[in-house]
Amino acid sequence: MARVAKNRVTLAEVAALAGVSRSAVSRTFTPGASVAVATRARVLKAAEHLGYRPNMIARSLTTGQTGLVGLVANNFQNPAYLQIFDIFTRLLQAKGLRTLLINLTDEIEPQRSLDLLMQYQVDAVVIVTSTLPIEFSRAFSSAGLPVVHAFGRDNGGDYDVVSIDNVAAGAMAARRLLAAGYSQIGFLGGPESATSTRDRLQGFMSVVEANSGVSADISYADGYTFEAGNRAMHRLFNRPLAQGYFCGDDVIALGAMSALKGAGIGVPEKVGIIGFNNIQMSAWENVRLTTVGQPIKEVLVLSVERLLAQLGEESFEPTITLLPCEIVERATLPAL
Repeated sequence: MARVAKNRVTLAEVAALAGVSRSAVSRTFTPGASVAVATRARVLKAAEHLGYRPNMIARSLTTGQTGLVGLVANNFQNPAYLQIFDIFTRLLQAKGLRTLLINLTDEIEPQRSLDLLMQYQVDAVVIVTSTLPIEFSRAFSSAGLPVVHAFGRDNGGDYDVVSIDNVAAGAMAARRLLAAGYSQIGFLGGPESATSTRDRLQGFMSVVEANSGVSADISYADGYTFEAGNRAMHRLFNRPLAQGYFCGDDVIALGAMSALKGAGIGVPEKVGIIGFNNIQMSAWENVRLTTVGQPIKEVLVLSVERLLAQLGEESFEPTITLLPCEIVERATLPAL
């Protein structure tokens, strides 16, 4: 037998106890609706006494707004997304909004994703990945949805971008490898198709090309996972290893370090490693990964601000905000 909530208090019961109309109760719990101060007080008192909670789905039929924000990602295996989802959902809930989590792993058709979002009547969309093709952001925006691309790249779309300067981050990592005394350095990026990978490589190579006597070995992992990083490092064993590698993600770095350890190659004694993201695991005592830390919370706070601005603005002009990263020193590169 199906279970259902017992003794659910109805809007009509609140109206009867407060001595007001049902529409007055509805207006009391609708943000921005006009209702007399005395009426609001009676309704809230009656609602508290009865334990009434407004039906958000029913309210959406009246207001045309569900309060739902589609949170779109496609790399759920990466531990960094646990932190992103935690911060983002709490930020939205504090603003009276709710999250609809959309997993687009292996999805290649923007229209199917748009259909899913529209079926749930989301009010807005936040994309939190750099590996989803830009056609998705454009399709969502073209359908009239407010869109913020967090951790994305400016591609001339009609939506906000809040991200980091990936070119500067790649240059920062290369300079740190040179500061370790290396002249043969490696770039072990994430998927080659990702805009973040291409931008970080651009910054990385700008430093290599500006320093005579420095050579670079370029390779890619086929995903942002431990297994992908491990496979990529095993492939690198087929040629001379660089003195140090910049890995496109901390989990890629962890996979590469595991492969090196399995081959009896010490880190950083024989090969240095610097990761990217500064996930919690990178600080573990048995890991202590030197990494490029990105300001995840700041990106998400600004993304929510831009989302709210879009929802409240009659005219919209897209903005691009790029935040700086920083090196987090630990133990997988020689100390400065």
